[in-house]
Amino acid sequence: MKPLWAPSPERIRASRLTAFQVFGGASEYAALHRWSIEQAPEFWRSVWQFCNVVGDQGARLAIDLDRMPGARFFPDARLNFTENILRQAGPGPALLATTEDGGERILSHDELRNQVARAAAALKSAGVNAGDRVAGIVANVPEAIIAALGAAAIGAVWSSCSPDFGVQGVLDRFGQIEPVVLVGVDGYHYAGKTIDCRSKLTEVARALPTVRQTVVVPLLGSGAMAGAVSWGEWLEAARPLEQPYERFPFNHPLYILYSSGTTGVPKCIVHGAGGTLLQHLKEHQLHCDIQPGDRVFYFTTCGWMMWNWLVTALASTATLVLYDGSPFHPGAHRLFDLVDRHRITLLGVSAKFIDAVHKSGIRLRDSHDLSSVRTITSTGSPLAPESFDFVYDAIKRDVHLASISGGTDIVSCFVGGNPNAPVWRGEIQCAALGMDVDVFGPGGTPIADEPGELVCKRPFPSMPISFWNDPEGRKYRAAYFERFPGVWCHGDWIQRTGHDGFIIFGRSDATLNPGGVRIGTAEIYRQVEQLPEVLESVAVGQSWDGDERIVLFVRLAAGQTLDAALRQRIVDRIRQQTSPRHVPAKIIAVPDIPRTKSNKIAELAVRHMIHGREVANRDALANPEALDLYRDLPELRR
Repeated sequence: MKPLWAPSPERIRASRLTAFQVFGGASEYAALHRWSIEQAPEFWRSVWQFCNVVGDQGARLAIDLDRMPGARFFPDARLNFTENILRQAGPGPALLATTEDGGERILSHDELRNQVARAAAALKSAGVNAGDRVAGIVANVPEAIIAALGAAAIGAVWSSCSPDFGVQGVLDRFGQIEPVVLVGVDGYHYAGKTIDCRSKLTEVARALPTVRQTVVVPLLGSGAMAGAVSWGEWLEAARPLEQPYERFPFNHPLYILYSSGTTGVPKCIVHGAGGTLLQHLKEHQLHCDIQPGDRVFYFTTCGWMMWNWLVTALASTATLVLYDGSPFHPGAHRLFDLVDRHRITLLGVSAKFIDAVHKSGIRLRDSHDLSSVRTITSTGSPLAPESFDFVYDAIKRDVHLASISGGTDIVSCFVGGNPNAPVWRGEIQCAALGMDVDVFGPGGTPIADEPGELVCKRPFPSMPISFWNDPEGRKYRAAYFERFPGVWCHGDWIQRTGHDGFIIFGRSDATLNPGGVRIGTAEIYRQVEQLPEVLESVAVGQSWDGDERIVLFVRLAAGQTLDAALRQRIVDRIRQQTSPRHVPAKIIAVPDIPRTKSNKIAELAVRHMIHGREVANRDALANPEALDLYRDLPELRR
């Protein structure tokens, strides 16, 4: 087998990775990776220096590296995340923003710096202090970035979700972290529709007693909201701060992101400013070859960690290209129109997007220039081998296709791209620098030539600094370190390849992952089981057509039938109270649902059965006979 692509000698010589290899004294990637994990403190100091992090590094590089969790990088360092992000000044473009309805805006670096400074001052005027939470129900527009960086500038903690979440989905998240300021859009455009969010924003604000101020971004220009201040008035009223960038400790909280909520309300994952910054700089410059002046795009919402990842690209003196709306409106060419219009150099999308473009039958090479694109990144779910073929056949031959994978848990990647190495069909190229990635079997030891659990055996800077409301760290340890003590177990099913790359087969736990969006089953259950017709339910992911689709099984009350009307009520309830991504592709009535002896729904057992895999430990179930109800169902063959 030949690689699908290999970089030219000229491209290798010009890459940021090559410059770093010279800087670090390593001649090849394998040696560089070994050094990055065996001499981790020196490696991360080199990343700090090579990427020109602004701040005081401090005397100590790391402490307690034998503890996982518990290790700390740069314990004496002080920095300000926003100061690093906004290091570039001048009239050049910082943000190129487009919305689905055709609206376009350009913010220069100077304009962005000015508006972030005003947002920081406005937050201070509202009584926001370091450590306070600022929450956003926001679209992928400049105001979201301005609000987040304004919060980080004064040491406040930013947390966001996309405006398509229902009220309950928002409250399940923001209700835990008690924000003091809420920023929200009045609406947005998607798939040719205009969605008004004012009533949702009002309801959320009323349900959050800690919110002292609500700020409305008038994307639709729909008028004033009672009890809220408009974005423009909010910024104009602020008085400039005397000290715009106070420096905080390396692990000062920056973002709160959310787990999928499999076993209850989502866990609130707190990420630190220094670890997030260093990891993203490393990934952007060394793994994605982002160069000064590049134009970086990722199709994402503000509820996905790739939005946080995108924002940090400003620290590599790149321009961000933002898009809010459907990537398929009015057609599958929409994002590629943006590529040509804005001369995008890094195009970031999901594996499902590439698959959907493939199925549309269009050949972008024949209709678009795309000469500016050097890198295409794909994440969210495993990229199928056929999708690799499609990219090189129908999009662009000379492009670095980097399939990358990590998670909200680390706001970064465990495995990803290498711009200096070949791309092999269906494979992620490498373990990321500084990440001691391995594949473990059930006994907790490394295995080769077969799938196993993705683990990371040594600490890294972007490990969560904590879970919110978990003072003793019990939830944190249970989430990642219970399976293999002292080793991060991520929950992905992975195999190492002969090229020292990786293939990911999906989640090894029960988390749903349609289109690359991680969804917790508990969020679905909480809505479905409020319907009087439904006694209980179980939701699982079914591998289907190169992706995963949600299948919902419902046990109905006596005398009830799963007719079209009930199906629609279930769909409407899920869509309105969580998000459209939570809506199952299939809803099937069953007379019983398998449970463990401790009365927990056996989701993984159901998943095994619908995929034709036997359940080895039936003795753990209180009603093992129920498993046979899920075997070879006709409804799941289409």
